[in-house]
Amino acid sequence: MSPDTNKFIIPIGPQHPALKEPANFEFWVDGEIVTGASVRLGYVHRGIEKGAEARTWTQNLYLMEHICGICSHIHATAYTLAVEKLAGVEAPPRASAIRQMIAEMERIHSHMLWLGVAAHEGGFDSLFMYSWRDRETVMDLLEKISGNKVHYSANVLGGVKFDITPELVEEIRKGLDYLAERNKFYMDVIMGDETFMGRTRDIGTMTRERAEHLGAIGPTARASGIPRDIRVDAPYLTYSQFPINIQTHTAGDLHARFIVRINETFEAIRVIREIVDSLPAGDLTTRIPRRIPEGEAVSRVEAPRGELFYYVASNGSDKPERVKVRTPSLCNWSTVLSLAVGLKLADMPMLLSGIDPCFSCNDRSIRIKGKVDDPGIWSWEKLRQYGIQYYR
Repeated sequence: MSPDTNKFIIPIGPQHPALKEPANFEFWVDGEIVTGASVRLGYVHRGIEKGAEARTWTQNLYLMEHICGICSHIHATAYTLAVEKLAGVEAPPRASAIRQMIAEMERIHSHMLWLGVAAHEGGFDSLFMYSWRDRETVMDLLEKISGNKVHYSANVLGGVKFDITPELVEEIRKGLDYLAERNKFYMDVIMGDETFMGRTRDIGTMTRERAEHLGAIGPTARASGIPRDIRVDAPYLTYSQFPINIQTHTAGDLHARFIVRINETFEAIRVIREIVDSLPAGDLTTRIPRRIPEGEAVSRVEAPRGELFYYVASNGSDKPERVKVRTPSLCNWSTVLSLAVGLKLADMPMLLSGIDPCFSCNDRSIRIKGKVDDPGIWSWEKLRQYGIQYYR
């Protein structure tokens, strides 16, 4: 507390009951009004990017899936697309369509999980329990396809492992009918419940211009009227054959972010129905060399949280020289800190959950070899401040 201004700094994290993953937030408050905010990330160092350099191209496929549990398939898809580009290989149309179908199922799973988390942060625990119960439907479908509910491991380099049988098609249709009905109920709740609207309308409002300036992506940006989606701007897989309609809103507040994500769930259901009705015939895989030709490739896909960016470099061996991952959460953090100022402290949990953050996705560890006092190397204190590990 500052004795001169009666202003407090409220620390949250890195270990806190309200945080599902470690991060350190500080909110400056004057009474109940937030006057400043900061966040320090860097508490989760799994070394995945560095670990990729010691594993084969195929082994890394499963490593990349573990960057994020809820987005495991889209991470593996982004990686395989980059490797296939380096190898000059294209997956068969049927495999690409199955990849797209599973990606849209994963989007439904992610958005329904987020709906529950965001509702819980606002004190709407019935909505939290309902949405998490209903998301089991899409998880069951993914388990019937792949054998797993979270890490599906559907991708292989050059295609997919699992086919979609006529029996599975019927199961998928039934599950989608139920999910469409339940998400209509959720849309009615967020559009008609006065208490819910009081907690979300005109809270954390971000204009289109401000969203552009802050570099917002994904549903966070689309809720501010920015029609940006990699599935439309730079189609991959079979999105040219089974296109999506970009879901946007102009309000730019928390309420708009709920509307956009539920509308994206409806859109995902529509696209999956189209895919299972017109699934291309043919093989599931194509041959790909064990040693990937030397070169560099970039892969961009639309994860549930926004644009996911992979850079992959090969030196011609059976292991990558470099794998760099830029996850969506990293881009949206600046919007939270900017929008927090002027809101009440009680709005912070829902504001944070509004971007659907994933802390483990965007944390990085850097290893520097050399002497601390070498030219160009910061002091040990500065390195430690930014979460950088130093080894002599």
